[in-house]
Amino acid sequence: MSQSVSARSSVLLGAMFLAALATPVCAQVATTAGARADSPYLSQEDAAARSARVSNVAYTLDFQLTGEPTFSSTSRIDFDLKDKSAPLTVDLDKATITALTVNGKKVTPVYNQSFITIAASDLKVGRNTVSVGFTREHSTNGEGLHRYVDKTDGRVYLYSHFEPAAAHQMFASFDQPDLKATYTLTATAPKDWEVISSTRETGIQDQGATRRWTFPATPKLSPYNFSLHAGPYKKWEDNSGKYPMRLFARQSLASQVSPADWFRYTKQGLTYFDEYFGIPYPFKKYDQILVPQFIYGAMENAGAVTFTENRFTSPSAMTASDRQNLASTILHEMAHQWFGDLVTMRWWNGLWLNESFASYMATLGSATSGEFANPWLAQYRSKQGAYRTDESITTHPIEVPVPSTANAFDNIDAITYNKGASTLHQLRQMIGAETFRRGVHNYLTEFSYRNATLDDFIGALSKASGQDLQPWAKEWLYQPGVDKLSAEFACSQGKISRFTLQQSAANAANPTLRSQLVQVGLFNLVDDKLTLSSKQAVTYTGASTDVPQLVGQACPDLVYPNLDDWGFVKVVLDAKSFATARTHLSSIEDPLLRSMMWQSLSDGLIDRRLSLEEFILTTLANAPKETDYTLLRQALGNIGTGKGYLRTFAAGTAIDRRLSANMESVVWAGLLADRGNRDRARSWLDTYIDIASSDAAIARLGDILNGKVDAGGVEIDQDIRWSIIEQLNHINVPGSEALIAQETARDKSESGQLAALGATVLRPDAATKATWLAKIQSLDNSEPFSRLRVAMGNLYPGGQNALAEASAAQRLATLADIDKKADRVFMRTYAGTMIPSNCTPASVDRLAQAIAANPDLSAGTRRSLLLRHENDVRCVAIRAAFDQSQKK
Repeated sequence: MSQSVSARSSVLLGAMFLAALATPVCAQVATTAGARADSPYLSQEDAAARSARVSNVAYTLDFQLTGEPTFSSTSRIDFDLKDKSAPLTVDLDKATITALTVNGKKVTPVYNQSFITIAASDLKVGRNTVSVGFTREHSTNGEGLHRYVDKTDGRVYLYSHFEPAAAHQMFASFDQPDLKATYTLTATAPKDWEVISSTRETGIQDQGATRRWTFPATPKLSPYNFSLHAGPYKKWEDNSGKYPMRLFARQSLASQVSPADWFRYTKQGLTYFDEYFGIPYPFKKYDQILVPQFIYGAMENAGAVTFTENRFTSPSAMTASDRQNLASTILHEMAHQWFGDLVTMRWWNGLWLNESFASYMATLGSATSGEFANPWLAQYRSKQGAYRTDESITTHPIEVPVPSTANAFDNIDAITYNKGASTLHQLRQMIGAETFRRGVHNYLTEFSYRNATLDDFIGALSKASGQDLQPWAKEWLYQPGVDKLSAEFACSQGKISRFTLQQSAANAANPTLRSQLVQVGLFNLVDDKLTLSSKQAVTYTGASTDVPQLVGQACPDLVYPNLDDWGFVKVVLDAKSFATARTHLSSIEDPLLRSMMWQSLSDGLIDRRLSLEEFILTTLANAPKETDYTLLRQALGNIGTGKGYLRTFAAGTAIDRRLSANMESVVWAGLLADRGNRDRARSWLDTYIDIASSDAAIARLGDILNGKVDAGGVEIDQDIRWSIIEQLNHINVPGSEALIAQETARDKSESGQLAALGATVLRPDAATKATWLAKIQSLDNSEPFSRLRVAMGNLYPGGQNALAEASAAQRLATLADIDKKADRVFMRTYAGTMIPSNCTPASVDRLAQAIAANPDLSAGTRRSLLLRHENDVRCVAIRAAFDQSQKK
């Protein structure tokens, strides 16, 4: 025992000695010209300087994984160095370095907890080797090498996540996308664990209580595309396709996974993309891992894709929407294996192209499967968020500068994913589908296992099409904002006498008017059904474009100037068309056009062409007639929107009681009418739970929970039970608090514990909210980030304005300090949920003052603050229109 204590004391003394050395040496290095900034983030300038000197990188990585809170590792980096004129930095985050060797020589680390500085005197021109031995705590915020302990059975699971720049939280590296490398991996782990990485293991050596896994070198990858996942995962295998496929999930969650669906969509996707790209899948095997506490939807690690388990598991069979979401996400991440992993952006300003392309290819792939009726409808629905973002104060060009890794995700939003995908669709329409495919093939072929830029991509498509596409790129990719498009026409004797398309900027601050190809559709009422009478392809430009081809056509009852959704533009219906859409929505046969009319109702509410009451009543009149499942969910979303506004500024009023009772009646009737159709009935039930507020509806929820009332034949699974309990606690139904403890005893899973937390903080209880606000703002890591995320998302729900107001001033007063101290992962959730707004003029003024008083917030937090203010202004306008309508 004394030997053990002595050894431990030596390690501590050594660590203290190294720490003492680190500060003065770092300070000395920082005075040299061109030294890297002492920051946890890597600037584009410093990254470019390093990649100009370093090349031909190869990592040899060894990990000792025990399941304990810390892990040990050795990172050996072999690389070519162009010159030794200055020190070189190696990225490594918050580790305890146990050994550092440079070209065979042991050296004292010069380390600031973000990167190691290697002195120029220890380097040489040509081939170099740096070996770093270290220990580090596992992360618990979803980045680096994340550790999770399953609350159900005590098993430990690990997974890595590195995007945008967190590989150095797991191994010493040059953590930037343009220094691609090979990775040779060995890992020692407990005997019952699986170890998964970018390549398939070539050996597993039994060592008693542990096994040692050996993996061959990968193809060249950027650091953020490499990965390591380990734990006692349940494994499914399917070798029926061209490439071996595996699926992994936690043991306690295995019964909620449908491997057949996963393998079907994966096999179809690999076949499709092999053919479309004309390049075989580059990574030989295809693994997919469902992981807990994941902070994103999925991640395209080469050959080992991770998915957040709470989006892709269910205690009941998947609905049609679940299956479409699963297929789309699988295809999105699969497209990245070529576009993102095989060919990778040079720096983070190119991340949008990766995401836009993968989103677009997921839609193309879904369109060929035959299983999903209208994937282009899903594409249209996803664009609405891009329209809202692009007309907001925080809009930005698709292609934006990224000064450092701190800013890599500042502009990852609906513009990045959905506007970018829409511009690619437009480009494909413009140059032709086969030309587009050929240009993509040529781009991927030329830059395989390398890095590329937007100019490289546009150049490949320009060459394939024989057109100079740079003017198009300048107009669409480098200018922010969305335009509005409307039809203006006159009729004489039942015929169109004049027809023009009018274009204007949705936000005057971004006045760019663009050119694009759209289809104009004319519709007439025939036997009370809207029928397409004519359509015309038009390339419009500028503020006004005449369309003489439509002169002489029958005077339409409805005009839609972006038929089939060719263009990226916000359509504003003319007065006649808007009136027709309101009264004849259910008579439109084409689901895509009908979705567009549903969207026009939502736009009408925001633009105040409809009062809130008109919006709700029009939705209630048409929702039960909706035959398309996707559009039913869209309609039910409108009902939820209407209820949300009532909660915010009319809760408990006579009109709230009247409209809410109407909503409850229509939604419950829809649920009963769709008995036997599980997907539709489940959607009705989810909405009913969300809007229930009357005594009768509350009593019905309780009876559903107790099994006394049949909810349209829908199986009341664990997710539904928690949804009901959350709603009952949200509105403080007597006895609801006791239900949380009862259900927690019944459901001991991690998701159950998080649901219990959500229900607890939802309660209109001032003391509970104050306690959790203090925990969230303490930044002391006393609560896992997964629990803090749930608490933040549920602390201040709609309808609890007075409770939210109690801490509003404090939350704004401390925002800058928390933004300065917290990491970016925490702040993305905090800024998105904890900035107060109350839909009152006073709340709007308070947010405006906060904006003026906090010019130095991080870009992401300031963006959230600006958006919250803008949304509050919009809510106040809708509230004012509502109040005015009630006076009539």
